[in-house]
Amino acid sequence: MRIAQVAPLYESVPPQSYGGTERVVSYLTEELVKEGHDVTLYASGDSVTSARLVPCSARSLRLDRYCEDQLAHHMILMDRLFSEIDSYDFVHFHIDYLHYVFTKHNRFPNVTTLHGRLDIADLVPLYRQFSQIPVVSISKSQREPLPWLNWQGTVYHGLPSDLLSYHPEPGKYLAFMGRISPEKRLDRAIKIANRIGIELRIAAKVDATDQQYFSDVIVPLLEPRHIDYIGEIGEAEKDDFLGNAFALLFPIDWPEPFGLVMIEANACGTPVIAYENGSVPEVIENGVNGIIVHGIEDAVRAVESAQKLSRKKCRAVFEERFTAERMANNYLKIYNTLIESTMEYASRD
Repeated sequence: MRIAQVAPLYESVPPQSYGGTERVVSYLTEELVKEGHDVTLYASGDSVTSARLVPCSARSLRLDRYCEDQLAHHMILMDRLFSEIDSYDFVHFHIDYLHYVFTKHNRFPNVTTLHGRLDIADLVPLYRQFSQIPVVSISKSQREPLPWLNWQGTVYHGLPSDLLSYHPEPGKYLAFMGRISPEKRLDRAIKIANRIGIELRIAAKVDATDQQYFSDVIVPLLEPRHIDYIGEIGEAEKDDFLGNAFALLFPIDWPEPFGLVMIEANACGTPVIAYENGSVPEVIENGVNGIIVHGIEDAVRAVESAQKLSRKKCRAVFEERFTAERMANNYLKIYNTLIESTMEYASRD
């Protein structure tokens, strides 16, 4: 099958450090190539892929200090894609709704994976206007604000099975990894670690929009010696960071659409202690690959209980539910269904 994968340009594919959407696009693209498909990737010029790469910006926009208008580069991306749209059997978008005006008025097999939160009032009139566009969710909970969209399925994220190695023995520290922002609640993670007196290692980036929050709220909490702020880490460092942890803390305070770090931890055999928000109950089976909690006291007790969880079982859950192979196969089923429906529509014309 000739497939186009259309990635946002904010990060390279895969990202050089932090990045969720672009990382998933990379895993999916490489798996589709591995399975014998002819894949073209529309992404930033510093992306690395075994697919055909169509560079739509010189480098990832987040790392380009000369970039002032990120939307301009996405307009170039769409023009390059649509100028050769007839070259593909299927187009898979990961750029939210930027392509909707064209897609609505030009019938070709396509789907859009919605990677972000949907509980935003401004999205309601937009998605009402484009409600016929076929979309995929990354968790069932993500759909709740807009259940009437043209949902084609839910496809959970997946990682290459050999990306992260299994660590059979637990480490002696708690881990927090991802992004420092109000909704990720690093402050909760620090409170949990302080209550127990256990080391907390923090591998996380700070976006420019969250710099004030980081300075005002988080920095004053980093003073205890057992709170170790490492900063942003890359893919190569995740195996040791997550695999050598006792447990991953995921104390979110927002409707997380998926939470890639949870399955990254499980791939290493590390259990997750997570607040029950968003996708958490879909990814974490309470008492199996992690513990779902409802407050600081609950989380403190969960740290002690986590030592009873089987790290082997955590890895098994990852292998059963969250591999890139499973993700790609689920997407291919959706691709084929939409190709068939497009052909049926064309035959009626």
